[in-house]
Amino acid sequence: MTTARTTRFPGEVAAPGRGGVGDSPLRPDGTLKVKGEFAYASDLWIDGMLWGATLRSPHPRAIIKRINIAPALALTGVHAVLTHEDVPGRKVYGLDHTWDQPVLAIGEVRHHGEPIALVAADHPEIARRALALIDIDWEVLEPITDPMAVLSAPTKLKVQERGGIARHQPVRVGDITVGRALAAVVVEEEFEVGIQDQAFLGPESGMVIPAEDGGLDFYVATQWMHNDLSQIGPCLGLADDQIRMTMAGIGGAFGGREDLSMQIHAGMLAMHTGKPIKMMYNREESFFGHVHRHPAKMLYEFGATAAGKLTYAKVLIVLDGGAYTSATLNVTGNASSLAVGPYEIPHIEIDAYGVYTNNPPCGAMRGFGAVQACFAHESMMDKLAEALDMDPVRVRQLNVVSQGSKLATGQIVHAPTPLKEMLTTLSEMPLPDAMDASDIRNLPGGASQTTHGEGVMRGVGYGVGIKNICFSEGFDDLSTARVRLEVIGGEPVAMVHTAAAEVGQGLVTVEAQIARTELGIERVVIHPADNGVGDSGSSSASRQTYMTGGAVKAACGAVRQRVLALAQGRHGAHRGLQLIGGKVVAGTGEVLAAIADVLGDEIIEETREYHHKPTTGMDPVTGQGNSHTQLAVCVHRAVVDVDVELGLVKVVALDAVQDVGKIMNRLSLEGQIHGGSIQGLGLAVMEEIQVSNGKVRNPSFTDYLIPTILDTPPQRLEILENPDPHAPYGLRGAGEPPTLSSTPAIAAAIRDACRKQGGTGHITRVPVRPEDIIRGS
Repeated sequence: MTTARTTRFPGEVAAPGRGGVGDSPLRPDGTLKVKGEFAYASDLWIDGMLWGATLRSPHPRAIIKRINIAPALALTGVHAVLTHEDVPGRKVYGLDHTWDQPVLAIGEVRHHGEPIALVAADHPEIARRALALIDIDWEVLEPITDPMAVLSAPTKLKVQERGGIARHQPVRVGDITVGRALAAVVVEEEFEVGIQDQAFLGPESGMVIPAEDGGLDFYVATQWMHNDLSQIGPCLGLADDQIRMTMAGIGGAFGGREDLSMQIHAGMLAMHTGKPIKMMYNREESFFGHVHRHPAKMLYEFGATAAGKLTYAKVLIVLDGGAYTSATLNVTGNASSLAVGPYEIPHIEIDAYGVYTNNPPCGAMRGFGAVQACFAHESMMDKLAEALDMDPVRVRQLNVVSQGSKLATGQIVHAPTPLKEMLTTLSEMPLPDAMDASDIRNLPGGASQTTHGEGVMRGVGYGVGIKNICFSEGFDDLSTARVRLEVIGGEPVAMVHTAAAEVGQGLVTVEAQIARTELGIERVVIHPADNGVGDSGSSSASRQTYMTGGAVKAACGAVRQRVLALAQGRHGAHRGLQLIGGKVVAGTGEVLAAIADVLGDEIIEETREYHHKPTTGMDPVTGQGNSHTQLAVCVHRAVVDVDVELGLVKVVALDAVQDVGKIMNRLSLEGQIHGGSIQGLGLAVMEEIQVSNGKVRNPSFTDYLIPTILDTPPQRLEILENPDPHAPYGLRGAGEPPTLSSTPAIAAAIRDACRKQGGTGHITRVPVRPEDIIRGS
């Protein structure tokens, strides 16, 4: 295997290239966003529009005995007040045809913040006043909030009619009784992961405009337009061709926009009033208006020989899905399949459960079940290393998968990344300089001056993450692209049209790069994403460059072949067109002239679907199956300074090695690795939605803390290119893997610092709280 290595050190900047695959053209939206000139969904405006607003439940579980909307309707400036009785079609919706979430509460609310009623008014303040006038007579019930209690008595404590367990996915390999007999060392631990929010900066917003044909025009910020359409249409009683959807500017997503938010609500109000409706959540409502990362409780037991080879693993993972299903079925499958990470273990017993409670609904978030499992299995590898008195990097290298290895699900590892070598490279990277206590900004606690260096210990920790790329378990994942080629102003111009959501990952830039490379031209226009073209799937699972990139590549290939055929019919052999057939570097003058000459007034347009290689479901008893399309890995080393007396942490360095198969756009790629790493840092030390008896206590960025630039350490990146032969250009999805491994690496470094003070370093929960550090010291 040939490994291409490209290393970037802190402070270096990637030079923008000409614009093809492998170059780093700047993002077309980048300057606008930095200058505050980009048009987000919340900036939408049209004359005559009304403002929509949502009344949400103050209780996590209650019966609506009576609801009186008359006082709200009587308020001047109010045009409509709607409840579930006004839903034109189906009254429930949900991802993946689960259809269990009410458009508006029907008799009972099952979580804090559940939508109950809608208002349309001339002004947002009038709408808010109207919400306060809606009178509800409640019968408050005791909420079910303990997922472990649901697991022990799913029928008695059911939240849904079908019981309290959404999915149980076991994985069985070998016989753990045999594995236990072979083990010289056994380690056990219980882990917990709190509720992390996607914390995108652009709150949910959009506009719906009634059309003359009785349909609706939607301008919304979403991750998966066609999946939205499949839920919106039945609920509004409209056919698909009566709904036109155009992507509005998106202020981040990270999984939180896969589920519907205001779409059906705004549609109902627009149909009822006959006027354009704008809805825009404030920050507090945003915390209630989208799903979060599943919190998890996990019990792990590993056994190993005296030489450090794993003999068995016994795992229990319980994921709290909250009140409705959302993506819990698939998150549970992911967690079970990746529960023991990229390690060879001959005897395995895994049980992963997704359960219902009256806690906030949870669904897709960057890492999708693998984040929770990664924190646990990497913490176990550190615990095993401690028990064996062995270097934690060495323990991992002894057990990581390689070509021909089997994962826990029996899936054979093909085209692997060189994990052993990656860990060596990471461990040999230079460590940061010793702490400079002369500048208090370098200390844990920073400018708060809680310490001047006393009680501060430095720790180092490692993490290895493995993440599936694209959709899994037999889902026919596809993406569609339409490419149009014509001559404008004497120069060939391509237009690329997909329904794929640009959520900040740089997809529009990559689409243009692929078109330039495949067609040999320079001028490429990206059509606004809408449902006027086929499904492009979700901007999640690190799949869009793989899937929509594959579709654009295929459509460009079809266009190129038609140009060549046209040339043969008109001109015969042509040097420039021979170059096109060989896919030369974009922008060659001879190629551009040849295309313009051949096309003339002709317009060539081709649409193609791209499908990845088939996957299978997981066996419901053994968990075996080729459930994943592609696997990607990232390894992190964290260096932290910890004030072990006050429980304060400063992450000093967070270096990473990642295999991406093919660098499509280095600048965007580095942004993805940096961003994913810092999102993992947030989960490690600060980000958590606080829930008490089913109620969210911190729905604001005042109390829900996310990392700022002052929390962001320098990162050395080493990026490898080991091509995957099944993927376009050999690429591997890159956005999610850094989020996995950064969290356990930081937790491990904190443990290391605590032990240097003579403590136990017993830290089993993220985010790590100050009291956890003090107890572990």
